[in-house]
Amino acid sequence: MQLLDKGAIPLGLGCASLGNLYHAIGDDEARATVDAAWDAGMRYFDTAPYYGLGLSERRLGDALRDRPRSQYRLSTKVGRLLDPDIGPDLAPERHGFVTSMPFKVRYDYSYDGIMRSWEASLQRLGLARVDILLVHDIGTVTHGADNARHFADLADSGYRALDELRRNGDIAAIGLGVNEWEICAQAMTIGQFDCFLLAGRYTLLEQEPLHAFLPLCERHGASIILGGAYNSGILATGTRRGGTVHYNYEPAPATIIERVARIEAVCDAHGVTLAAAALQFPLAHPVVASVIPGLGSAARVEQTAALWHEPIPAAFWHQLKDEGLLDPDAPTPAGPGQP
Repeated sequence: MQLLDKGAIPLGLGCASLGNLYHAIGDDEARATVDAAWDAGMRYFDTAPYYGLGLSERRLGDALRDRPRSQYRLSTKVGRLLDPDIGPDLAPERHGFVTSMPFKVRYDYSYDGIMRSWEASLQRLGLARVDILLVHDIGTVTHGADNARHFADLADSGYRALDELRRNGDIAAIGLGVNEWEICAQAMTIGQFDCFLLAGRYTLLEQEPLHAFLPLCERHGASIILGGAYNSGILATGTRRGGTVHYNYEPAPATIIERVARIEAVCDAHGVTLAAAALQFPLAHPVVASVIPGLGSAARVEQTAALWHEPIPAAFWHQLKDEGLLDPDAPTPAGPGQP
């Protein structure tokens, strides 16, 4: 089973919620979420030290440890080290995670930082290996003006650590886990990457990478693991439930709400669930190897599996293109959960 082969593991589990993203879940609920994902056929799991400051990795490792290791693929991330936080009053919510894990984040994209991060992740997971290491949140979205310094660390020595681990067989693949495609294009100039976990940039709502970046990935030999298929919420909730709807982790602007409302009208015309269309759309592109929604309960996993298998007629995709709501050159799915 090769993760990066097209369609080998088309639907995976993003595990930020196992780190108590935005709200706390218990250990039993976290375990039930992973169990439900396994029962639904998901065999790719993505986590990171940042998710709950180590909590997601600990919970995911506990849930996977007794599973046959050859039957699943696992990625975690590097670029943030977790240092002990001995402050007397830890805030109940830090970095968006409701966690009591007593650590604080320090960015380090150097050779030593990446090696230390990989080793620490193995300890938190309690597993002998991970399959993919992703450089987490390099780029101006996270670092602003400081990104030049961090990228220089990656280019000068951090990439060497990743390549060394890959060549030695300690990991199978390397990539980036980011919210912006531009930094992935820049990273291709410093070495050979196998994949990019791209959150939210190639979705039912936006297809900007279609004409330049995705062909560049194809030439480079890098697959896309697509996170954020719902654009952080609005393509899952739609616009009709009332209250604040979110896009890119913030309240959605009026232009985005109006565009999604038009997509919803096309969904109504064809009896299609908006979230099903959003989930199934990205995998139709030949560069996209897997789609990994972030799920925090067994019920959400079961709902997602149903959306993945929901039939969507070809006429739905045609109408979206006819109304200018989908790039005319965007590949569309041939059937439920199929490219």
